[in-house]
Amino acid sequence: MFPLYDLNPHRRVPLVTVLIILANVAVTLWMTSLGPDGANDVAVRYGFVPKRVSELGSGKPIVVTIPRVNRLGEPRPGVPPLVIKLPDDSTAIYATLLTTMFLHGGWFHVLSNMWILWIFGNNIEDRLGHFMYACYYLVGGLIATLCHWATDTQSAMPMVGASGAVAVVLGGYAITYPWAKVRTLVFVGLIMIVDIPALVWLGIWFVVQNVIPGLMVLGGVLRDPVAYWAHIGGFVAGIALMPILSLGASPPETDWRKEADAMFHFEDPRAQ
Repeated sequence: MFPLYDLNPHRRVPLVTVLIILANVAVTLWMTSLGPDGANDVAVRYGFVPKRVSELGSGKPIVVTIPRVNRLGEPRPGVPPLVIKLPDDSTAIYATLLTTMFLHGGWFHVLSNMWILWIFGNNIEDRLGHFMYACYYLVGGLIATLCHWATDTQSAMPMVGASGAVAVVLGGYAITYPWAKVRTLVFVGLIMIVDIPALVWLGIWFVVQNVIPGLMVLGGVLRDPVAYWAHIGGFVAGIALMPILSLGASPPETDWRKEADAMFHFEDPRAQ
């Protein structure tokens, strides 16, 4: 399934969503200009390496080895791997919890993430407002990264990408606009365009593309570099954070107190 757009209008201009997209694209442009070794060096130094957190305070550098590969992803014979030593610097390590959200492994990676963010993020920003939405995205992304760390604490492989933070937005959308339609390109032998309720679309994405392979990775059945548990943790964090942050955030052209009153107002049965 490939989402084209959602049938859910928004009233606020999604400034923060646009800025996030522009920042991610700009960083990818910069990384591309550095060449393969330069891009890998940035990914290792500013991506999230779980082992750096697990061994924080040990005084020992973390050594990350990145094989040099061809365009097909195959190791290049006779070419030594790229070896990078990461210092035991707490400030630099904690900073990667944020910087990893703006690094990607290539153009397909960044464009797919930003496309999903645009489809679902504009409505969440519309609901929360610009400032609260920015907090929601960043705090949720931080939780997603920590969930990845918790499931693979000794990994020296850098995790990069906005997928965990985008999953936060998807979790918020699932409980805020569950019945909004998502116009989707579906490949089932034939190519069809169908309108799918957001809760169904997001449920399939969450279970089939994340929970099932995530459990297989934990069980040792599947070896995959995808950070499934960052996606899972981000999605769950989005569900949990959305009601909390929206409590004091007014919907567009609405006072949040009126919304809360409508949610908790019950008719007196004696008046019927």
